[in-house]
Amino acid sequence: MIENEHNALWNLCLRRIRDNVDKVVYERWFEPIVPLQYENKELTIGVPSQFFYEILEEKYAGLLSATLNKEIGEGTQLLYRVLIDKTNGESITIEGRKGTNVAPARPITDGNKAPNPIKAPAPQDLDSQLIPNYNFENFIKGTSNEFSRSVGETIAENPAKTFNPLFLYGPSGVGKTHLSNAIGARIKELHPDKRVLYVSAHLLQRQYTDSVRNNNFNSFMNFYQSIDVLIVDDIQEFSGLTKTQNTFFHIFNHLQQNGKQLILTSDRAPVMLVGMEDRLLTRFKWGLIAELDKPDVELRKNILRSKIHRDGLTISNEVIDFIAENVNESVRELEGVIQSLLARSIYLKREINISLAEHVINKAVRYEKKPVTIEDIISKVCAHYNIEENAIFKKTRKREIVQVRQISMYLAKKHTGYSSAKIGQIVGNRDHATVVHACKIIKNQLEVDKAFHAEVKEIEIQLQNK
Repeated sequence: MIENEHNALWNLCLRRIRDNVDKVVYERWFEPIVPLQYENKELTIGVPSQFFYEILEEKYAGLLSATLNKEIGEGTQLLYRVLIDKTNGESITIEGRKGTNVAPARPITDGNKAPNPIKAPAPQDLDSQLIPNYNFENFIKGTSNEFSRSVGETIAENPAKTFNPLFLYGPSGVGKTHLSNAIGARIKELHPDKRVLYVSAHLLQRQYTDSVRNNNFNSFMNFYQSIDVLIVDDIQEFSGLTKTQNTFFHIFNHLQQNGKQLILTSDRAPVMLVGMEDRLLTRFKWGLIAELDKPDVELRKNILRSKIHRDGLTISNEVIDFIAENVNESVRELEGVIQSLLARSIYLKREINISLAEHVINKAVRYEKKPVTIEDIISKVCAHYNIEENAIFKKTRKREIVQVRQISMYLAKKHTGYSSAKIGQIVGNRDHATVVHACKIIKNQLEVDKAFHAEVKEIEIQLQNK
């Protein structure tokens, strides 16, 4: 076997898969996969959980088998290595369904032609294209999304009766796609007679182009004007596409005038959309504009705990806190780190700990270890000994406070670049000699007192993982 042949073959497959699924589906279900081995026409891939394997087999087995046949060769067999014991990193290998017996979930395309929505089935049979598992039950609420979620639940109760259109905006990965899909799913649940459709702006634009090329533009318009709840993701991708904007303008008008609900998402507010016609921007502002911000640290922790629980995993609170504090851009990054962490733990046969998490984060996101400050040290030391921070700045000879002050000085000298004079100035306005004396006292005690040594070491670990 050629070294790293499995990586090269899987990369070929990924290029074709990327052209045949939506961006969100690709990032959620295909990017976390780790190619492990290719031998005797069998490609083994690592997946992080039984749930992950079941989704791939249920929804994408046809796409996977057809892709393997095209890119690697007819008869290529897919094997899954599935993590079953999260504590010990044990896994099992399962055969994927044979490609000859499974039709692709959608026809394999060359990436230039869009799936055709024109031949619409009866209303009750319309495939809404909503993303599985994006619902209100697993949309974790926090200060950054509480208002938008509340608005979404109100719309789901009475589509087109409250806020129409709903324009959700925020940076990539903060939950716009999840929330818009959750609204669609709740509407389908409460109003099963409604024709709900989720589509990316990119796909809608490709469908429009194909309809013009194939002389079925009227059918394209009739289809979209028959929708009761239209969810268009990443509307900013219409920027600069005058003909597509003009077409969507007429779709928008028809649906809005006929009491149909529109939900639009964008990575920026309407006022920041460049290359968009004014008449379309005006309509975006007719309803409600709601922002989703980056999740704060508490929301990030809750999102991680929810995902870990949902997938039946076991990860320590220490690792969860470490990830939440260092991955702060988006929900998507958090989920990607968890998937990569699990995949790596399978591949390397290592337990999931801080070391492995740091390795994955360094590879997955822009991660810079924050320097330790004297303020950090004072905070950690005082918290450890349950003493008010302002106590160490006071002129007192109480033994417990003097010791906390001395430990703070010792750790500041060890972990920061400050001089003894500067440390003394910050820690209670002491002189250089006081800091030197404190460091000597603490160093001597560390050498003879094992319990004290363990306490200081614990504080240092907390500083490293801050």
